[in-house]
Amino acid sequence: MSKNIMIVGVGGQGSLLASKILGKAAMDSGCDVKVSEVHGMSQRGGSVVTYVRFGDEVYSPVICKGDADVILSFELLETARWLPNLKNGGVIVTSTQQINPMPVIAGMAEYPDEIVSDMKALGVDVRAFDCMAIAEEAGNIKASNVALIGLAADVLGFDHEILRNAVAACVPAKALEVNLAAFDLAVEKARG
Repeated sequence: MSKNIMIVGVGGQGSLLASKILGKAAMDSGCDVKVSEVHGMSQRGGSVVTYVRFGDEVYSPVICKGDADVILSFELLETARWLPNLKNGGVIVTSTQQINPMPVIAGMAEYPDEIVSDMKALGVDVRAFDCMAIAEEAGNIKASNVALIGLAADVLGFDHEILRNAVAACVPAKALEVNLAAFDLAVEKARG
């Protein structure tokens, strides 16, 4: 039995580091792991998607529509965009950050209101948090990607210490202290 995690966001939000952390945690848990990075237009603020699959035996890194156990999202509109990939009974852990896509910037569309409440109305288990505020409280808003991992720690299926050690192994030394603080603070806030 494998676990399927999608990480979605916009270029520059740290989704690739998040996938590296989850891949490391899966390996350290003794799992077979496959990671697939789909970049899109990441340098221009476009959609970025990463698949992380782990379990006893994983043959493909790809997660099909309706098969994601967990979707970690760095941006609300990306959460809505990838909702069809969540399986029934799956969990979404999302940042409440909103980044205007080009049609909104150009005035051709409006950023949708009530994304989280609309998904909850469909019966989806959505856990939305202000990851940037958590990271700022920890010392640097750039740690918001690690804060999102901390917020999802209890639904990802890893031992808490293995996940924390994976953060320590993957984050550059100069940013380690603030990232571990963001992780710990996020775990605490998620448990509420």
